[in-house]
Amino acid sequence: MKLPRKTLERKLFDSGYGYICAVDEVGVGCLAGPVVVCAVGITNTFYKKHHKKLHWLRESKLLLPHQREMFAQELLAQKNFAHAVAYSYPKTIDRINIYQAAHRAMGIAVGKIQPAIPLRTIVLVDGRGTIQGLKHDQRAIVKGDRKVFAIACASIIAKVYRDKMMDNYARRYPGYGFEKHKGYATKYHQVRLAALGPSPIHRRSFRLDY
Repeated sequence: MKLPRKTLERKLFDSGYGYICAVDEVGVGCLAGPVVVCAVGITNTFYKKHHKKLHWLRESKLLLPHQREMFAQELLAQKNFAHAVAYSYPKTIDRINIYQAAHRAMGIAVGKIQPAIPLRTIVLVDGRGTIQGLKHDQRAIVKGDRKVFAIACASIIAKVYRDKMMDNYARRYPGYGFEKHKGYATKYHQVRLAALGPSPIHRRSFRLDY
């Protein structure tokens, strides 16, 4: 299995950047629930250390739930590692579209983890587009969560956070099975949606034949 590498981050630190912020989102293709973004902020001090427990870390979709939880807990316990979560709710997604909603949340998350002292910063964004309105340098990386270690870290924290949100929604809106499919368009979800109609957290702009 090909694991995400730290090569890009090390090159960026060597080129004069003092702070790397990596951003990823989860829940873009869901029929229900928010799109959740995590931004992580990492210094070169973090990269100079050997993190044995993070050796097999990879993008969230390639991990089982208990593996994501384990890696998330390990990351959040690290020094020189900051993180912030932001999200856009279904009403925002319906109003401005999923792409704009995800990038709005990205901008908010990045703004929460600025270093305490001014450092030359670059933002690594998973996907094809950069974030509008940021003053920092940026680089968009297609499938970045599979290639770049920092983006993979962000993907894991975002996924764990969103899954917990969907578990809470499952208790608030029983019958849809949010605790199972987390809002994705599984066959079971579509059957329950047809039977019950849309809940308050379903995205109307993603409309099926409700």
